[in-house]
Amino acid sequence: MNPTSGRRRARLPLLLLAVLAAPTSALGQIAPTKPTAPAPVLRPQTVAPLSGSLDRVLLVNDNNPELIREPGILLSTFPGSGRGVPSAHLDVALSGRFDLFSHHVYAGKPESLDSTLWLAVLAAPRGPEPVMLKLLSGSTALSQAVEPGQASAPFLPLPALMAQGSTPVWAGPGSRVATELLARQRSPQLPASWTLPPGAPSTLVVLPLPVRGLDPLLNGLNLQMRLESSGPVSLATLAAFGSGNQPPAASTWAALLEGGLSPREHAPTPRGSKGGMVYSRVSGVQVGSVWRTRLTDPGQRWLSVRRAPISWPISSLERGTLGTGQVQTAELQAFYPGTAWAAHGNYGVEYDLSIPLRNDTAKPVALQLALESPIKGDSAAGGLRFHSIGGITSGSRPVMFRGTVEVTGLDGEPSASGAPVRPAGRRSFHLVQRAGEPGPALGTVSLAPGASRQLQVRLIYPADATPPQVLSLLPVPEPAVKQSKTTSASHP
Repeated sequence: MNPTSGRRRARLPLLLLAVLAAPTSALGQIAPTKPTAPAPVLRPQTVAPLSGSLDRVLLVNDNNPELIREPGILLSTFPGSGRGVPSAHLDVALSGRFDLFSHHVYAGKPESLDSTLWLAVLAAPRGPEPVMLKLLSGSTALSQAVEPGQASAPFLPLPALMAQGSTPVWAGPGSRVATELLARQRSPQLPASWTLPPGAPSTLVVLPLPVRGLDPLLNGLNLQMRLESSGPVSLATLAAFGSGNQPPAASTWAALLEGGLSPREHAPTPRGSKGGMVYSRVSGVQVGSVWRTRLTDPGQRWLSVRRAPISWPISSLERGTLGTGQVQTAELQAFYPGTAWAAHGNYGVEYDLSIPLRNDTAKPVALQLALESPIKGDSAAGGLRFHSIGGITSGSRPVMFRGTVEVTGLDGEPSASGAPVRPAGRRSFHLVQRAGEPGPALGTVSLAPGASRQLQVRLIYPADATPPQVLSLLPVPEPAVKQSKTTSASHP
């Protein structure tokens, strides 16, 4: 997660995992002098605010510290009154539907090559009665597995676009977890439900963050859970060392909950400040888990094909509204001092967008749908800026998006009989997108005059992406016209 250069510096340990996936011959060499980069290219078009808004579901956002250096409380919504360190608790009741997003990195101990850091999620009722807690969906993955059976997703180099099929595609734990949640799956490591007795907190899950056998000693863990409780509960995430490869005892977690916070990192620029901005990482409870809307023309129940080319921001944020003035960032109901004051990037948030498209012209129209990573900016420019359009972008630019997009309603395969193209069902595509990169198209929508088509687009904004992106509807490019050969007498 790195919306600015300040955050990219903070993410350096996790990015090293991606470096390990590079060809061996590319490591350790002195880079040749690069030519002056070409000026950005402007694509004239409409950039419109995304209609709708986030829902009111609470999401426990546990990402500061990202790099865990010491054991302690990572985040707690328990009441602070009566506990050893009251300031270590945010005192937020969670009831009914709520979510958890947790993303951390462990770099090992210098004196040990086989250490394991353990992460636990604890919960307890806030009243005198037991509470049923149900996992609606959830997933977890390491950057790298060190034992058979551990779910992992290394930062492997992948093509820009791959269709999801029977063999899942992902790159990095954030990509895998978001992909599995989008597919409505539940990791086998996560129980389907818990009964929480009143009194002492119950341990929901304990997950390892091992570095044994890794070079460098570095691993990451992403965990996301969509939960529903029968009554108000408190929840906490904690980090501790066990004995060898064994997790800490239950008494260790109980003792940690009476202690202090694991040290925070990367203090944010104060809200409203001028000049450069450090977003920092989030450690708090945000308001909003899903952004669901219909994209239509003003005053209409449909979107005219005449609006293309048009794009809508996805995960727009402070200093990155792409000229729309729209900050989609979830506000925080409670957060720790020295951490982000808003959920910059909306990591773990689901975007569920429907586009009732209508061809209200007298001619057939074909449009392409794409998720894109334009150059970040805040001012209106009459369109979107890219490092290149229609060409090859530089593989040296940072990856801005690794994740899956689900689309329903694109053109299906043409029939042999020549009948009109029928819309396809639900399809999913994994994207790896670099800075300032347009496209590639996810598919085409072909509409005869007067025809309509319902498009549905879903994605869960993944960890290790860098906002903002845009969802674009673009005219299908005209086919290139081949020049006919001429005789030599035609030219001097």
